[in-house]
Amino acid sequence: MARRTTGLRFQPSGGARSAPLQVGRKQVLTIERLAHDGRGIAFVDGRTWFVSGALAGEQVEARVLGARNRIVDARAERILGASPLRRDAPCAHAGRCGGCTLQALPHAEQLALKQRTLAEQLARFAELAPEEWAPPLVGPEFGYRRRARIAVRWEAAAGRLEVGFRATASQAIVAIDDCPVLVRPLQAVLRALPALLHGLARPQALGHVELFHGNTSAILVRHTAPLADDDLQRLRVFCREHAAQLWLQGKGDPQADLPEAPLGYRLEPWGLELQYRPGDFVQVNAAVNEAMVAQALEWLSPRSEERVLDLFSGLGNFALPLAQRSREVVAVEGVAAMVERGRENAVRNGLANLHFCQADLSKPLAGASWAAAGFAAVLLDPPRDGALEAVRQLGSLGAERVLYVSCNPATLARDAAELAGQGYRLRRAGILDMFPQTAHVEAMTLFERGSAAR
Repeated sequence: MARRTTGLRFQPSGGARSAPLQVGRKQVLTIERLAHDGRGIAFVDGRTWFVSGALAGEQVEARVLGARNRIVDARAERILGASPLRRDAPCAHAGRCGGCTLQALPHAEQLALKQRTLAEQLARFAELAPEEWAPPLVGPEFGYRRRARIAVRWEAAAGRLEVGFRATASQAIVAIDDCPVLVRPLQAVLRALPALLHGLARPQALGHVELFHGNTSAILVRHTAPLADDDLQRLRVFCREHAAQLWLQGKGDPQADLPEAPLGYRLEPWGLELQYRPGDFVQVNAAVNEAMVAQALEWLSPRSEERVLDLFSGLGNFALPLAQRSREVVAVEGVAAMVERGRENAVRNGLANLHFCQADLSKPLAGASWAAAGFAAVLLDPPRDGALEAVRQLGSLGAERVLYVSCNPATLARDAAELAGQGYRLRRAGILDMFPQTAHVEAMTLFERGSAAR
């Protein structure tokens, strides 16, 4: 594996220790380029500044948010010389809400930043480049997000309830009455939600509120104390008005107010429906999720006689479509509740050749009964910390093809180096624009052994 470097130019100190920077201090900066997280990078007096809200080539007045050693976190307060790429942010809350940090950058430039991030991480940490770059998988720029968490906090001293999203680099809550990245049904819910919550008799009992949309909308109310009967009735009326399910969560797991109402989403191209519960992991972007599944099937190309392994399988988002094309699919997941949900989804969709198993995928897989017969192909979609332990064992499973879906290019690159060491070639790679208006990078890579080239 290549020696790890940051790729950032840190200026020498010249042997003299600079005076500490105070939070709130302002500094005029010239932004040289964008970091992988979308912040601008500038260099002054031996310090490297990371500036949110700034674009490459701009001159800005920035306010210090924090400093450690020679790294400074800052926020652009004024744009003194704007980049020709800068656009007016489509959302009125941009710059205050901590959600969408790239709204000033046109969508094409957002995609280019994500593409560079993936390429640089693969080159730096794994010394790899794919034989073929795939075009980015994209969906709508706005109106794509089908779940969101709304912060709620009772300020006892002021006697008021705060409702909104977390501010940038802060625990402060920004009052939000509109969010253009939410799907339309949830936009309507969000616009009406603050008035509902402010009108409750006992708002002190509220923890937070989560919004979901799939085959229907759903609202989860997390409460830290029992809800008053009148407040519960107000919530039920609100949900009926917005054609939404009501879910409640106290000390235990979320519970549906009307348990007979299922919550789920469809994978329409394959005629599949997956049911889930609030708290389960579900991809936030329905359009890109369908495109991602389709591309995964195309790249992995499972054949009707093959046995396929799906690691970190969750509800079965990949496993169910894979089972329609393979002799057998084994789906492995670490969370017991998700394994049970996956089994229910397999039965509900009539897939008898799909088997869900529970295993700790951070531990060796040797000895697992489901691994003994080996696999022709493997798909894995791990969390941000990657899948190094599982990847170390893929070669022993006999897999000719490995498709890796990642939400963190750094751990993907680390794991790619391990696969390369086992004799796998990086055949294809591409980004998945799951979170437009943010710097979050999702990626798909296909690895093949030499004999599997097509």
